[in-house]
Amino acid sequence: MTTRITLSRELRFGLHADPAPTPAPNGFAANPALTGIAPFLLLIAQLSGTIDPATGMLINIKQVDRTLRDIAIPVIRKHCNPSQLPITISQLPQPQENPHILENLASAPLLVSLFADLSLRFPPAHLDLLTLSLSPYLSLAVSHKEPSMVQLSQRFEFSAAHRLHSPALSERENWEVFGRCTNPNGHGHNYELEVTLEGPPTAAGVVFPIAALQSIVTTRVIDLFDHKHLNLDCPEFAALNPTVENIAKVIHEKLAPAFAAPARLKHVRIWETPKTWAQYPA
Repeated sequence: MTTRITLSRELRFGLHADPAPTPAPNGFAANPALTGIAPFLLLIAQLSGTIDPATGMLINIKQVDRTLRDIAIPVIRKHCNPSQLPITISQLPQPQENPHILENLASAPLLVSLFADLSLRFPPAHLDLLTLSLSPYLSLAVSHKEPSMVQLSQRFEFSAAHRLHSPALSERENWEVFGRCTNPNGHGHNYELEVTLEGPPTAAGVVFPIAALQSIVTTRVIDLFDHKHLNLDCPEFAALNPTVENIAKVIHEKLAPAFAAPARLKHVRIWETPKTWAQYPA
């Protein structure tokens, strides 16, 4: 039986006018490395296919790097026209002088075009997903399932306390299932929330205005749950055990009606700890 496997490769680079990678590159940090003040981007290609029995690889990652560097980075650079990058502190433009760079980076059609151009360039592997990370908290992605649609993901944070406890279980069973998390006085987390929208790029080149997305999440989620005891302060969890799974589902239900076609809420992910997170819907 043939088994397919997924391999992801992340390319890190500073968006400079000079396209040349640095000699003896430190690819872990970035190549080209940042030599001034410039956007620092991540481009992630998720590939799938079968393992070559001769090499033990799906595809040689050198081929992936070379393709992304030769094709994708020049397109991104040209699209954003960073002719004044890198710059020093003394050369920093005033806010109104050079706004097009970051606006163009967030252009959804750019990623749609890149995905179409790259989709057949990784034989024998298949390009499943292409993600452009603009910051640790904001990214765009295109999937082979719907190559004309773009996914916009934005991360948020809130702090809250909760107690994991089920009235369907005895006190002893609650302690066996939830351990210290069923402490009657509760305990707290710094929750990290990622909201992902999906839709076709608008005429303005966006999936959904980022400022509007932030406002919706703030009013419908953060303002309700931040610095609250979920069991005691939030009616949503008065009779619902606030597990990370239930929190993800409740947040999705609160956010979904706020997004009208053509953009829609694809899913939410919430991290209870760096090691534990839930996504709804799956």
